[in-house]
Amino acid sequence: MDSTYKNNNPIVVAIDIGTTKICAVAGQRNFYGKLEILAVGKVESEGVLRGVVSNIEKTVRSISDAIRIVEQKLKKTVKVVHVGIAGQHIKSLQHKGSRLRDNGDVDISRRGLQLLIHDMYKLVLPPGDKILHVFPQEYTIDNEQGIIDPVGMSGVRLEANFHIITGQITASNNITRCIEKVGLKLSEMTLEPIASAASVLSDEEKEAGIALIDIGGGTTDITIYYEGIIRHTAVIPFGGNAITKDIKEGCNVMQNQAEKLKVKFGCALADEVFDDKIITIPGLKGRENKEISQKNLSLIIQARLEEIFDYVMWDIQRSGYERKLTGGLVLTGGGSLLAGIEKLASLHCGYETRIGLPIEHLAHGYHENVSSPIYATAIGLLYEASLHATESEVEDRLPDYRDTSNIPLELAPTHSTPHYARKETVVDAPKATAQQAEAKPQKEEEDVNKVSWGRGVMDKMKEMMSSNWEDSDLR
Repeated sequence: MDSTYKNNNPIVVAIDIGTTKICAVAGQRNFYGKLEILAVGKVESEGVLRGVVSNIEKTVRSISDAIRIVEQKLKKTVKVVHVGIAGQHIKSLQHKGSRLRDNGDVDISRRGLQLLIHDMYKLVLPPGDKILHVFPQEYTIDNEQGIIDPVGMSGVRLEANFHIITGQITASNNITRCIEKVGLKLSEMTLEPIASAASVLSDEEKEAGIALIDIGGGTTDITIYYEGIIRHTAVIPFGGNAITKDIKEGCNVMQNQAEKLKVKFGCALADEVFDDKIITIPGLKGRENKEISQKNLSLIIQARLEEIFDYVMWDIQRSGYERKLTGGLVLTGGGSLLAGIEKLASLHCGYETRIGLPIEHLAHGYHENVSSPIYATAIGLLYEASLHATESEVEDRLPDYRDTSNIPLELAPTHSTPHYARKETVVDAPKATAQQAEAKPQKEEEDVNKVSWGRGVMDKMKEMMSSNWEDSDLR
């Protein structure tokens, strides 16, 4: 490709509003259709509980901080964003729809299929629910079943089976309200398990049959694909925070100590802990330190993960695709970083299991941090946004009121050293203030004076002793 090639594809921005973190990602497609990550902003989430916004003010503050980091890196102003939605309120159902055509001799067009899909949005739901997504499963034309793509065929009666995903109107409105309070425009809202699958799964895996298990902080999301079509979605109200709470109560420690124990010493399979280390935890003020066995810690983690996998298997059996998952399971999300979780899932569920990294659509040269499973949803949302964006969603100016000098940056360069050759973490060094710049020469002068004074004392001592001692003898 020509070295003078300029990427004119639109820049899009996606936000993953999670229970433990809020992550904003900006990127664009390159010449080959791959995603180039231009900036990443990740901050702690304080107003979200189990994937649902529970405090609008705190959520708005976290979203604003994440967007500011992205804007500082881009040196542009973000105007439009794409977000994800998740939570225990998400439900799925199967429904069959049909449509009679006026002329059976005319070929079926894409518009005819869109009209049939649009009719599904008129389905009567329980009060307070709304339809988020409608996915056609297979079509039937005049009793001829099993048609995947009926465009170009002819017939009078067009029928289809649909997988419909619903959610609470309140949860959707709260996300919209948070985005608007930040001063942004919401372009699209996507179910987070679908976004995670887009960034992690390959087309071959979706065709063969596979289940994606996204273990987040507040929930565990399940997405099943078969023959390239999404077949089942579900949300389990347990995630990494449930494991942390179990450690807190089982080991009688503080919440932050329990999180550190899980991340640094946790293991999903207790039998894999061969050398049973003793972990010392600082006690509260005036109290003795606590000692915790790594084996016992792993037993607590394993018990909760086995419960989560029990729910996963129940949902897979309920979907009817238990014996059709040739690709097995793919684990992603922050919970998949636990040591030994891949082996535990394989033993407990009976499927081949791998850890899913969100690199399916990333361009070469991405930053190593971006390939972590914790960014699976954010990168998936960015990918879905890039498919539909027609114009750039940022402006070539940075507003003066966005001061991000005290917010740490997490950069993600795309045209530098490949991730497998990169060892250091890229962090912008803070600029010195005017007072610090003036104080630096003064400090260097003081250091020189101290050295000169020390040398004078040593010379004086040698004269007084009238000896030929070396400097090393006086040290």
